Amino acid sequence: MTQRVLITAGAGGIGLAIAKAFVANGARVHIADVNAEAVQQITQSNPGITGSVGDISKAADLDTLFNDVQAQLGGLDVLVNNAGIAGATAPVADYPMDTWNAVVGINLTGTFMVTQRAIPLLKASGAGSILVMSSLAGRFGYANRVAYSTTKWGLVGFTKTLSLELGPLGITANSIHPGAVDGPRIQSVFEGRAKVSGRTVQEETDLALANQSVKQFINPADIAALAVFLAGPHARTISGQMFPIDGDSKAAS
Repeated sequence: MTQRVLITAGAGGIGLAIAKAFVANGARVHIADVNAEAVQQITQSNPGITGSVGDISKAADLDTLFNDVQAQLGGLDVLVNNAGIAGATAPVADYPMDTWNAVVGINLTGTFMVTQRAIPLLKASGAGSILVMSSLAGRFGYANRVAYSTTKWGLVGFTKTLSLELGPLGITANSIHPGAVDGPRIQSVFEGRAKVSGRTVQEETDLALANQSVKQFINPADIAALAVFLAGPHARTISGQMFPIDGDSKAAS
């Protein structure tokens, strides 16, 4: 059976890596993303990927998305809830209320809305899977990132509840918890930290890895391979679980 896969925030980063991995495994993939230019570029250059542009926290955009999913895929076997925003960097006492609402609106409410609409399609699959992208910050507290950490923890409870409700229907639900992902984004973070601290970029990198047993950042392709496995035939009895992929990190930082 050719898997039919929907990935939110699938036009870049981890989402795109997951999309490409599913296509390489023979699946048909539909991505949703707010970046119209990226969606166009990805769908034009990857024949196995179709796409919709929209915001998962807006009901009208979800109407369009699921009409497109039905038209392009004819059903759904795998939902990858990957969309999320980081929000502000500030202590709880100073955290902006509008930013809190925005992070909760995408990371929790948006994920809930997408999943709620996907469940009827997944029920019809017979072998449905839901993957929820949490974070290292969904296992530890994260100073100055309260909205991000709170929502990423909330997604664990969401996933556990999905597993309980949907398991009897043959649908699995698991959360994935990446640590710092290798690439230009993390490098720019270290460059910014170095300018503030006076340390070198390498020193900032070493400090970031100090909490990890495995001294390397996460390859998006490894996260994608885990996603494909968890949605595959050998993971049909794996559900309600948290899967850290973070070099055995001891804290979020």
